[in-house]
Amino acid sequence: MAEVDRPFVEWIGRTSEHVDEVTPRLVESYRAIFGDWLAPTSEAEAPHGLHWCLSPAIAPMDALGRDGHPAKNRDLPPVPLPRRMWAGGRIETLAPLRIGDAVRRVSTIADVTCKHGRSGELWFVAVDHDYHSPRGLAIRERHDIVYRADSTRAAAGPVAEREPVWTRRFETSPVLLFRYSAITFNGHRIHYDPVYAKDVEGYSGLVVHGPLQASLLFNLAASRGGGAPKVFTYRALSPAIAGEPIDICAGGDGSFWTADDRRQMHMEACAGK
Repeated sequence: MAEVDRPFVEWIGRTSEHVDEVTPRLVESYRAIFGDWLAPTSEAEAPHGLHWCLSPAIAPMDALGRDGHPAKNRDLPPVPLPRRMWAGGRIETLAPLRIGDAVRRVSTIADVTCKHGRSGELWFVAVDHDYHSPRGLAIRERHDIVYRADSTRAAAGPVAEREPVWTRRFETSPVLLFRYSAITFNGHRIHYDPVYAKDVEGYSGLVVHGPLQASLLFNLAASRGGGAPKVFTYRALSPAIAGEPIDICAGGDGSFWTADDRRQMHMEACAGK
């Protein structure tokens, strides 16, 4: 059982606001990346998962850390570990975003915890995001971020125990990762700098973005369910590496996951009403 500390309590409840626009060019770029993996939407609606492209953290070049992220992101507590990754999250869809919307995102620090276990020290930051369109609240999201020390390495994912009722192979490539980084303004070097990814963070290659995989699973859930699920939860299990194809899978019980050709899972998700 890991020991749990709760530092930075003064950060809990702190809020920030950002506004961004669902532009036609952003939508066109997003559709060019995902193609027919996207679930059908009306002509005026934004594709599912596009909200992860809105209001990125923006900082000048001289304010970036070694990993390419802003070194001092004032919207997040100054956690003392260097390696930042998506851990998972939960999305509640109330209404679609539309092309041309000015979207106001209100972000609130929900929790900060430090855990000590077999894998060493891990820090978790939970952030609640509310996305408001001109018509009202559209999306509620809980976003979980994990921070690791340089000495820790991500473990292999668990092997999928169930057989999918639907599966399709998704090809990853450095160009795919670059294009997704571009539309999300994500400077994290694990997605485009193979030397940094291998020598500094210990991965076997470039790492496929967590929200990219979540977008694939979210759209699969929407396609199979006839629209965006009201509630969608997802959890990262192990890194997916560019150049290694991943299988996008659906179970018969509202479950979804990505896995490698050895059935080791990278991300799991669940859709509900």
